Amino acid sequence: MKIVIGGQVDKKEIESLVKEFDSSIETVIKSDLDAAMALKTGQVDYYLGACHTGGGGALAMAIALVGKPKCETVSMPGRKPDVQKVVSAVSEGKVAFGFTADHKEAAVPMILEAIKNKH
Repeated sequence: MKIVIGGQVDKKEIESLVKEFDSSIETVIKSDLDAAMALKTGQVDYYLGACHTGGGGALAMAIALVGKPKCETVSMPGRKPDVQKVVSAVSEGKVAFGFTADHKEAAVPMILEAIKNKH
């Protein structure tokens, strides 16, 4: 599995969380535009991104390039990640996930667990 890390903030930290979860996952860090292009063109399987709102800078380019139906805002200020919503999003075929930087420790493993259980 290959994951691209886009969004606006904490890219290295998100990459570390992915590697902590499963060191066999391939990761690449890109600008949000390049990350969304990599997802659209099939170079990567999933997109993770963080910003301060969870949906703006984290997912704007992914939404523009792969479409809103393939994207999920996992958390926002005042709304923590919800495991059931993440599992539902993954099972619906969503491949781009945005969250607030302060929720990354909860969001990243939650998303990866849902993906792992889908396969």
